[in-house]
Amino acid sequence: MTRKRPPRREGLAELLGGASALAHSPELTLQVADLRPGAAQPRQYFDEVALESLAQSIRTEGVLQPLLVRPVPDGYEIVAGERRWRAAQLAGLEEVPVIIRDLDERQARVAALMENLQRENLSLIDEVTAKLDLVASVLGLSRDEARGRLMQLLREEPSEDHQQLEQVFSSLGEQWGSYAKNKLHILNWPAPLLDALRSGLPRTLASVIVGAPEEHHAELIALAQGGASRAELMTAVDQLREKQRAPVEPSTSLAVRRLTSRRFMGALPDDEKKAVERWLARMPEVLRRQE
Repeated sequence: MTRKRPPRREGLAELLGGASALAHSPELTLQVADLRPGAAQPRQYFDEVALESLAQSIRTEGVLQPLLVRPVPDGYEIVAGERRWRAAQLAGLEEVPVIIRDLDERQARVAALMENLQRENLSLIDEVTAKLDLVASVLGLSRDEARGRLMQLLREEPSEDHQQLEQVFSSLGEQWGSYAKNKLHILNWPAPLLDALRSGLPRTLASVIVGAPEEHHAELIALAQGGASRAELMTAVDQLREKQRAPVEPSTSLAVRRLTSRRFMGALPDDEKKAVERWLARMPEVLRRQE
């Protein structure tokens, strides 16, 4: 019985529609109003201060790198360069330089992911998510399936999937195995911590906070965003853990111990002694009954 061969997957260059074709595509100019953000944009957080800084640069020097766009029924969709497009609007530009390419949905997604991942100002959580989406696109899987497949590949012998991942990650200056082992688990962190990472919280601080009880994450995030060092956060986490480990005396045991303490009862003011006596008088009969 012959085995049916799996369908051949497209390589990275094929998904991008041909890297050489992109390099030699003509540069044109389009109206800012004719462009709209792409659905495949991996960047979820745009820092307003950084955008204004880029806008100031554009006012002085213009848009130095053209946007990559593709034609859609209602105009043109931005495949790569949404940040430049936003900054150009802040700078008051009416037109921006573009390269127009006919890309399908999958090609546009891979191109957007690659362009953003090769930039240094992407937040950690957006970087980890974008690389997972890139793996999913190249292997033809959903995001959840890609996570599971990455962990499987760490245990399997070299295959076509390994070669595909090596090609993708080598263009990003990283080993796919290192990404799977050291970064992928970040996506399992609680949502408030992921939001803090998107807003610029360093990973070194987030990795300390994630080890603390989740009900204390908000106060620790605020502490970190207020300028606390890693050592100070570690001290705060240790104190929280110690507090949780400390035995809490039951309220009934504490009440009995104080009521039988002559020193405690003798130090009470008259009004508080009367309050205690009234409270004792209301106790159930079974508690006042002598053995």
